[in-house]
Amino acid sequence: MFSFKQFSVQQDKTAMKVGTDGVSLGAWTPINHNPNSILDIGAGTGIIALMLAQRTSAEQIDALEIDEDAYEQATDNFENSHWSDRLFCYHAGLDEFIEDPEEEYDLIVCNPPFYTEDYKTDNKQRDLARFSDAMPFEQLIEAADLLLSENGVFSVIIPYKEEEKFIALANEFELYPIKITRVKGTPTSETKRSLLAFSRNNQNNFLVDELIIETARHIYTEEYIALTKDFYLKM
Repeated sequence: MFSFKQFSVQQDKTAMKVGTDGVSLGAWTPINHNPNSILDIGAGTGIIALMLAQRTSAEQIDALEIDEDAYEQATDNFENSHWSDRLFCYHAGLDEFIEDPEEEYDLIVCNPPFYTEDYKTDNKQRDLARFSDAMPFEQLIEAADLLLSENGVFSVIIPYKEEEKFIALANEFELYPIKITRVKGTPTSETKRSLLAFSRNNQNNFLVDELIIETARHIYTEEYIALTKDFYLKM
């Protein structure tokens, strides 16, 4: 179990454990438009949906998870939280979910599968969670365009090397960046991740900044502490 200040996450059934990527996205995602409905695509343990339940007063927070074990775990984590009446997990793939969309969402978040390398491991569950052929960027962006409300925000974390491609694809669906934060593990390490937020409003003067997580092993920067202090027990 991984314990946060206001909730706990069981993660024994899921391939993808609680990590910096999910926590960073859950804490960073813009909510100043006061979303009333939220969708977390590829929920895993449900960590991001739970963080957004804590951060917002959204009445409807839906999550989508294709892996059966992860779906069951996310559902359990939702039911054991303070916000169980606002959280719901669908056991379905994204392609199935968008076949007959009934909802629009004010906020869509996704920590998508990353690895595009050709190799696979012997763990099919982990491969499904980690390889982008399970959820291509094109499919994700198309779904966001279909499901996002007029004034909604679409928020993701992706490898920095994919940032330019992802933004170009989003532009094809008239989704435009409103905030970009590039993430480095330490001051001297290379940029590893990009946190990206999009809307339907094309802004020329959107915010671009940098987040450094640690100065040394387990010595966190003031910026990362400020971002995550409402969640981590020891921040």
